[in-house]
Amino acid sequence: QVQLVESGGGLVQPGGSLRLSCTASRSIFSMNAMGWTRQAPGKERELVAGIRNGGTTTYADSVKGRFTISRDNAKNMVYLQMNSLKPEDTAVYYCHADRGTRYWGQGTQVTVSS
Repeated sequence: QVQLVESGGGLVQPGGSLRLSCTASRSIFSMNAMGWTRQAPGKERELVAGIRNGGTTTYADSVKGRFTISRDNAKNMVYLQMNSLKPEDTAVYYCHADRGTRYWGQGTQVTVSS
């Protein structure tokens, strides 16, 4: 089992940037994949970005070219760099780790508003 803690959320103006961090309680090297999913009020959860152990990344079409996922196995951390933020990016962002099952963090709120 692994515990995940997100940080870095907050209020940002449209066009701004935020960097989310996810700290894992154990080595993420053993995880098949890590990722970020978001959920806006009244909407389904949306997989935003994923990164496999070999470094392959995937992104939702809605964030391609604006968001970048990365991982630091030595620090047991995963990051989501979010640029050119839009109001529709407002959501709770959850970090997750996959190894046979999916482990979830508690989430961090991102609000994009002027």
